[in-house]
Amino acid sequence: MKILVITGSPRKNGNSNTLAEHFIKGAQEAGHEVVRFDAAFKEVHPCIGCNRCGMNGPCVFKDDFEFVRKHIVDADLVAFATPMYYFGISAQIKTVIDRFYAINGRIHVPKKAVLMMTYADNSRKKESAIINHYEVLLDYLGWSDAGQIIAPGVWPVGAINHTKYPEQAYRLGKNV
Repeated sequence: MKILVITGSPRKNGNSNTLAEHFIKGAQEAGHEVVRFDAAFKEVHPCIGCNRCGMNGPCVFKDDFEFVRKHIVDADLVAFATPMYYFGISAQIKTVIDRFYAINGRIHVPKKAVLMMTYADNSRKKESAIINHYEVLLDYLGWSDAGQIIAPGVWPVGAINHTKYPEQAYRLGKNV
């Protein structure tokens, strides 16, 4: 299986990136081909809705999104790893998702997806906005959920290391 992992944390050793690393390790050990796109360390211009792409053509911006474009079309599974930032997905990963517009016709096909999310709070109500966004996105694209790792109560870098969540992410990667 071909897997594209898209991360959204600007902290290199952040908690959601830790989940992504464990997921990738499990997936690679299971024999899957994995590529990773760290949105926070790339240049991805926000979509401006100009429609020059026609929802299925070249974008007016030539930036690091070309990597995503190249790998997402053939991916069997797309994994999203994001911290909760002000009750939503990080702006870095949202910018990448908004650029899906330019390849809508090519990715509007059955695929699997995974959500890995971390946040400082412990309120299930507060995580619901991201989960809902993820589920609506999958419904629109015709993708199916292959698993979710929702890790509350982790804020400082490394807080996730002494929880059950890295092992869950590893097992999810191994079993997708």
